[in-house]
Amino acid sequence: MLYRENGQFKTSYRADQQIFPILQDRIAILGLLIIAFVVVPLSAPEYAFRAILIPFLILSLAALGLNILVGYCGQISLGTGAFMAVGAYAAYNFQIRIEGMPLIASLLLGGLCATGVGVLFGIPSLRIKGLYLAVATLAAQFFVDWAFLRIKWFTNDSPSGSVNVSNLQVAGIPIESPVAKYLFCLVFVAVFALLAKNLVRSAIGREWMAMRDMDVAAAVIGIRPVYAKLTAFAVSSFIVGVAGALWGFVYLGSWEPAAFSIDRSFQLLFMVIIGGLGSIMGSFFGAAFIVILPIFLDQALPALGAMVGLNFDTATVSHAVLMIFGALIVFFLIVEPHGLARLWSIGKEKLRLWPFPH
Repeated sequence: MLYRENGQFKTSYRADQQIFPILQDRIAILGLLIIAFVVVPLSAPEYAFRAILIPFLILSLAALGLNILVGYCGQISLGTGAFMAVGAYAAYNFQIRIEGMPLIASLLLGGLCATGVGVLFGIPSLRIKGLYLAVATLAAQFFVDWAFLRIKWFTNDSPSGSVNVSNLQVAGIPIESPVAKYLFCLVFVAVFALLAKNLVRSAIGREWMAMRDMDVAAAVIGIRPVYAKLTAFAVSSFIVGVAGALWGFVYLGSWEPAAFSIDRSFQLLFMVIIGGLGSIMGSFFGAAFIVILPIFLDQALPALGAMVGLNFDTATVSHAVLMIFGALIVFFLIVEPHGLARLWSIGKEKLRLWPFPH
């Protein structure tokens, strides 16, 4: 009964085209932002920031960038970890080689470098698609891994290939405590999520979706495949590159190329598929599923074992978590192939129509 839009009339094009046309959605988003920016920093423990909230926000941002390419434009990519690595190492080099370089500028310039690499490896998408394009982007992953391991200039001649950053600050405000890092990442995620939402609703977003649905028909009606595909690669790589820079600077602090291996690319692809292709909200659902669920299972399984008189060792719990996690992934994909975001949309539609069956 609370989720009804009776009496909410649209009297202008601006009102009809707003992101959240239903009043209850606007109130819910405002409440969620208040909780995220005010309540969580004042109440959450330090462990929650370090182990859950900060990685969740950064991986949500990376999944958001990948969703633009895979979900909205239909271009499969297995090189997301490589674009994250480019963003992280480029931001690191800007930070150490240019005296007085602001932190935010380094992160954004790292994203721009990832954009260039993404467009370069996105050129094959003009000729190939499907699994062939996935293999082409996989080549980016192997090339970037090799480059950052072998070319010592990228790591400032570090013999181990490991780099580190410290004393992060913005306008003289230190970004060292878990709360400060959380708020810093939250601002980036909120801004980029808003930009991405508006972008996919614009003309270029409709071009991406036309290319995804049927590229031949899109070309017939005047959409330029070169422009649509390369802009999708550019925007996606920029967001992923910024996420990679945040992952290295804010979450890790010290990292090596293995931090952005092919496992990271698959993890982000799973987030997008599980959360929902072509959905901004699905990126957050997928990141929550991948990041939070294993931690919850790690804590819940020993407690359940103790309740029934069983004592699970660490190895047993680790294997059980992987088995349950994989089974849940298969279950959700069978129940709703369009991801968790689709289940969320169905639930909202049911609330809007209740108690009527149609």
